[in-house]
Amino acid sequence: MLKDFVKMETFLTVVRERSFSKASARLGISQPAVTQQIKYIEKYLDSKIIERKKNGIRLTSSGEALYRVAIKLEKCIQGAEGEMLDIIDKKITFRLGASFTIGSYVVPGDCLNTMSEVINNDIKLHVGLSSEIVTKLKNKELDLGLVESQILDDDLISREWKEDELVVFSNVPIPKILKPEDLYGFRWVCREEGSHTRKIMTEVFTELGVQCTSFNMISEVSDTTAALQTVKRSTKDPSNPVVSVVSKHAIADKVRDGILFESRLQGYKMLRHFYIMYHKDNKYNAYVNNTVDHILSGYC
Repeated sequence: MLKDFVKMETFLTVVRERSFSKASARLGISQPAVTQQIKYIEKYLDSKIIERKKNGIRLTSSGEALYRVAIKLEKCIQGAEGEMLDIIDKKITFRLGASFTIGSYVVPGDCLNTMSEVINNDIKLHVGLSSEIVTKLKNKELDLGLVESQILDDDLISREWKEDELVVFSNVPIPKILKPEDLYGFRWVCREEGSHTRKIMTEVFTELGVQCTSFNMISEVSDTTAALQTVKRSTKDPSNPVVSVVSKHAIADKVRDGILFESRLQGYKMLRHFYIMYHKDNKYNAYVNNTVDHILSGYC
């Protein structure tokens, strides 16, 4: 059992996510596969380790003991993987792809620096549309991709990374909680048709009974940066604010500094997940595995 850390990793992920389905998404494997691996461990130990509850999971006393062992193993393996890369000592340029929001506002700075330290090599970042990143991964022009929506492809492995929230923002103060009728009083900078942000925005607004086509739309932009710059440079008119929708990560520092103002919809959240993707041929690539583990450990 201790020689097969894959099952122990599955166990740790179930515990951390407190859900079999969330662990499945995080690991990039089916939920039945997660269940099967947990059952294998229980059969090996001849003891129940996890109990499913309505609000998640609960560890049994055996599960608690196993968790402590698994944590020790995980730390040892992570340390050993770092030493393995030192032995390989291969000079490469790791090719990382990221969609616009992630590449411009989530990974720059400390995240990229710590990634580089983990693999002891330079990282070249390519920023583009999620669909473009996927194409480059398939063609092996990138080693790893970080995208804003899950794109299923038989050649690629997809791992759920972190939750993101889309928010309404403006360059003047607007109500922190917006009612459906409030949305018609703004001038809108909308994302172009076909974008993932527009898709989520439309789905939520439809549930609210609001039609985007009825908004006072002053422009349509292709990416987060364009939306930010258009709103920031627009005339500051509290009686007729210019607004748009972007990831909360894209405006966090400007909201903190009082330059921009964010709002959420009453009773609704515009949520999505970021995903890590890589080619199946890289499943056992030490550089890819260490980078993925580093990202999933919460360093980015």
